[in-house]
Amino acid sequence: MTASATREQGVSARLAAFAARRAPVPRRVRDEAIRSIMNGFATGLAGCRDAATTHARTVMGRFSSGADASVIGHADRYDILTAAFLNAISINVFDFDDTHPGTILHPTAPVLPVLLALAEKMPVSGRDFLDAFAVGVEVECRIANAVSPGHYRRGWHITASCGVFGATAAAGRILGLDADKMLHALGIASAQASGLVETLGSMAKSVGVGNAARNGIVAALLAQDGMRGPELPLEGPRGFLRVTCDDPKFSCLTDGLGESWELLRNTYKPYPCGVVLNPVIEAALGLASASGFDPSLVETGTVRGHALLAERADRPIIREGREAQVSAQHAIAVCLLHGKAGLPEFSDAAVADAANAAFRKKVQVVIDPEMPVGAAQVELHMASGETLLSRIDKARGDSERPLTNAEIEAKLRDLVAFGAPGVKPDPLIAAILSIDLTDDMSGLARLATP
Repeated sequence: MTASATREQGVSARLAAFAARRAPVPRRVRDEAIRSIMNGFATGLAGCRDAATTHARTVMGRFSSGADASVIGHADRYDILTAAFLNAISINVFDFDDTHPGTILHPTAPVLPVLLALAEKMPVSGRDFLDAFAVGVEVECRIANAVSPGHYRRGWHITASCGVFGATAAAGRILGLDADKMLHALGIASAQASGLVETLGSMAKSVGVGNAARNGIVAALLAQDGMRGPELPLEGPRGFLRVTCDDPKFSCLTDGLGESWELLRNTYKPYPCGVVLNPVIEAALGLASASGFDPSLVETGTVRGHALLAERADRPIIREGREAQVSAQHAIAVCLLHGKAGLPEFSDAAVADAANAAFRKKVQVVIDPEMPVGAAQVELHMASGETLLSRIDKARGDSERPLTNAEIEAKLRDLVAFGAPGVKPDPLIAAILSIDLTDDMSGLARLATP
């Protein structure tokens, strides 16, 4: 066996040992965990009454077997599996949640709901909560790195398919699984990894993310009880990595493990849409704010960007708000016509608006091989013959232009008002900021309920 093959065959065990190890997480990583958790509550409160969340609550409520855990934005209580499922849907449903650069995985939605549910079922300190969050994010992001970019191109929804491993690692850490049981938990998770890109733009997209959170708890609990899984769930000849991409990068799983942290690369969105649209929106808003700009004089518009932008957001024909969140044509329309890009601009009503619909037809997306990922150029061809240009290379929310702590807190306040006005934001914000000093995390989720 070659040295390379030996390394490949050890990656699942090494990742499991890392997740099970009780070594403390560095302070700067815990600080970033707090930012991620703040943003996660913000987007969860925005999405808690969305139609997809409501359907899920209605159906899953019929089968809930207990009242152990809180659901963001609601007074009802559920069993921990259902609560994790529902909270993950709420956090992810509007595509306003955090984003891991390079993979476009949304790290918090599969992991935070797991910890909130378990913390209401068993004693969990704030320090253990943050450490488990960081470890869960590390596991899912490293697996996502290993399968990108081919994974998404094959049609796998990476937040769901890789998120289940992060959810499992976080749950296993809280449950105190040793390295052997953590390995089997990851093996059980591999049997549940799913999620398709075809579901993006539909309510079904968030079901995959909800399942990632719920199934992570299931995998960890089954392993705790003694169930065993495959020894090589990731690197095996028919394991997750080789099945879900053409050329897995095994080194991404273990190089610098425990020293470099993927959570420190996390980013937070200023707009409720796919992250590839951030530079498009910023460019369009810049043009719309220019003195004397008149959108009625725009004859056609062109969005130039990396192939990833076209792959994910070239959607001129849309029917509902979820599709608008991944439509460059719609983003241009609402920015130029209304000068805003908030949740109301990506709603079903905004999609149905006749003026928005007419403007979408004017806009095309063009792949520019010279454009880096994260950049976009908007060109407006005016009735006068003039062409207006705006190019953004690094949008707000990018790792080089991150949202500040104050901006993330303001985002939470705004989204409480939008989705859960019965929740008081100030006590929730204060509790999130003091997680590291908290001995008992059982009350955090309840602060996000009316």
